[in-house]
Amino acid sequence: MKIALITENSQAAKNSIIHDALTTVAEPLGHEVFNYGMYSADDTASLTYIMNGLLAGILLNSKAADFVVTGCGTGMGSMLSCNAMPGVFCGLVIDPTDAFLFGQINDGNAISMPYAKGFGWAAELNLQDVYRKLFDGERGLGYPKERAEIMRTNRGILKDLKAASCHDMLTVLKNVDQDLLRAAIAGEKFAEYFYANSQDEAISAYLKSLSAERVLA
Repeated sequence: MKIALITENSQAAKNSIIHDALTTVAEPLGHEVFNYGMYSADDTASLTYIMNGLLAGILLNSKAADFVVTGCGTGMGSMLSCNAMPGVFCGLVIDPTDAFLFGQINDGNAISMPYAKGFGWAAELNLQDVYRKLFDGERGLGYPKERAEIMRTNRGILKDLKAASCHDMLTVLKNVDQDLLRAAIAGEKFAEYFYANSQDEAISAYLKSLSAERVLA
């Protein structure tokens, strides 16, 4: 699985802690981790929690990533922004139990975590335990097991409901504030990671055209 890490500006200084915890767990399990930043509070490209959601939508809908790990001070803003995007199903995860239940019941493709609220001593151990519950083993098996089928059915209904209520991602990209979009993809390693992994030529072409316009300007 390709896992993308996205860190919001107010918590950018913690990116290395989060990234280290994620790679410590995910890579030995055979997953790839792509750190889309922010890498420090001094980065030229600054990501708000709104941009986190937009970037998550781009990565998941293009299949450049299979799963997104993001967050902000409370985790709420990034979760809301992610869930505003087509095809993104993001849960607020605070502890390993949240991670386990989200993985087994909701089987979404993104989580948002609080990186300020409650982020204290041994926080990196909580992060590792969360990621272990998410990425070690099969998800979507249901909990409790006897409700697995109804949970699977409800996930399908929710997916259909979101498809009916949202535009496709390319339409979103064309209609969203273009300066906001340019800022969301301005990260130091976005182009390196995204274009090598994207499976959607139309999304890739549109974002390349935006980047070209910025260079010409």
